[in-house]
Amino acid sequence: MKLLQKYSTLSLVSLFILLCSLGNPKSRKTSCNPVNLNYRFQFTEDKSYREAADPVILKYGDRYLLFASHSGGYWSSEDMLKWNFIPSVSLPIEDYAPDVITINDTTYYAASAGVIKPIYFTTNPLEDKWKPIEKQLPFAIWDPHFFRDDDGKIYLYWGCSDTRPIYGVRLNSKMQPVTEPQILISHNQDKYGWEVPGEQNEMNRNGWNEGAWMTKHNNRYYLQYAAPGTEFKVYADGVYTSDSPLGPFKYEAYSPFSYKPGGFAGGAGHGSTFTDRYGNYWHVATMSISVRHMFERRLGIFPAAFDSDGVLRTFTAFGDYPSIMPDHKIDFEKEDLFRGWMLLSYKKEAKASSSLNDYPVRNAFDEDIRTWWSAATGNEGEWLSVRLDDKSTVCAIQVNFADNESKLRPGNKEIYYRYRILASGDGNKWKVIADKSGNSQDACHDYFELPKPVKAKYIKIENVSVPDGKFSIYDLRIFGTRKGTIPHKVEDSKASRDKSDTRKAKIEWQKDPEATGYVVNYGTDRGKLYTSVMVYGTGSLTLTGLNRDVTYYYSIDAFNESGIARGTAITTLP
Repeated sequence: MKLLQKYSTLSLVSLFILLCSLGNPKSRKTSCNPVNLNYRFQFTEDKSYREAADPVILKYGDRYLLFASHSGGYWSSEDMLKWNFIPSVSLPIEDYAPDVITINDTTYYAASAGVIKPIYFTTNPLEDKWKPIEKQLPFAIWDPHFFRDDDGKIYLYWGCSDTRPIYGVRLNSKMQPVTEPQILISHNQDKYGWEVPGEQNEMNRNGWNEGAWMTKHNNRYYLQYAAPGTEFKVYADGVYTSDSPLGPFKYEAYSPFSYKPGGFAGGAGHGSTFTDRYGNYWHVATMSISVRHMFERRLGIFPAAFDSDGVLRTFTAFGDYPSIMPDHKIDFEKEDLFRGWMLLSYKKEAKASSSLNDYPVRNAFDEDIRTWWSAATGNEGEWLSVRLDDKSTVCAIQVNFADNESKLRPGNKEIYYRYRILASGDGNKWKVIADKSGNSQDACHDYFELPKPVKAKYIKIENVSVPDGKFSIYDLRIFGTRKGTIPHKVEDSKASRDKSDTRKAKIEWQKDPEATGYVVNYGTDRGKLYTSVMVYGTGSLTLTGLNRDVTYYYSIDAFNESGIARGTAITTLP
């Protein structure tokens, strides 16, 4: 009865899934965005920063291959949880926004370039033995994407510009165009607020339309694209649809379908939509940091789905909390991959062995990847600790290393973070619950589940060694459960659409002192509130990426360390 009361705001289906997952070790395997990869350090004169962006995931046999910009190679995985790096010297690996496709027994690769460059091929992409095809394309391409239709016809889409459109052509079996380039998507920032650049879509100019991707579902063609710019947290993906791979295309007013401007790491743009081995859809996309450099970026993998009406959606609510990696086909209209572990460490009392003035300890618990805490040194023994609420149980931890004052560059070896995680009930007696002192992997967003949940009042991380610079952390994120009361449901709110610019609206509600934050869910159909924005510590949200002259509907979920109060009141935003 107590369990039913605790989860009274969840549906019976969700509760059933939760109980099943508790009893099935396989279904409890989780991941947490940003994806934990060996993001490569880049070439710069002044600052050292990491990057991976513009991702593509290809299902290849019983594996998945992940390609991304400026990464020095690519990755393979059997389960999308652990990724193994494959360095490459046979590809133009320093070019941006690569794409790959497997046709019969051959895998093709192309990347962005301002000049004409060859397409590469291999019959075994698990080895770095790529070769250029004999004949080049007659034009340069930026942000290329290959698509093979059910009838075997091959298409190429490309475009990345704040003025030029996104194009498409049909190719023959030798990857040469057999049609003239057609304009498929043009800029419409005056109509679609999410295409306007700026952190709040505030700049009065064109954004960048880029990153085309094609998915065919139920004989309908979904041409996806990114806007307004990779450096913004509002970076998102929208979609046009057609009955033909080269159009004409119709804009879907529910765009953007992949959107994540809030939470720990913002951005869900320039992505690719793919299916796993069970037939589940996913969307892998670019997430923004853009502090040290505009192209300081990370990757996120989000569940995706087409609903019964063919509406494409990406699940980004709680998109950087632990999510279950399924081992079977999921009915996303009835089931939820959110693990239910809440963030226990947000703005909690924290201490450290030392801190630099510009990087205070509070930065490690503010749910913002654009700020970080830094110790005064990178020496062994530097530490950071946080005091959790009473009756907290820790289930998983994500350590996001910030590389403060690092001078690392591409080609540096042995980039290892070595540390220990300790737990305490009183802040005096400590027990090691995770020992990474022998780590030999570059894991800058190290996420792991504890073998057994741990009841703790304090969590501490102790430095053993860093590869360079200071011991520094974007955020030390502690996930689990807390016995207690969930926030009140948000029953009343008010909203006002900007009459002079209906691409913007403000939503306000009564802030609950028991709430950590809120998720505003909205959409163009009362029954399809598929777009979401997460906010912390506030009772209002300004939506800046709406489509002009479109009616929206919204609801508001409230959450804290004990759970989620799902909003049932749906309000019209005319």
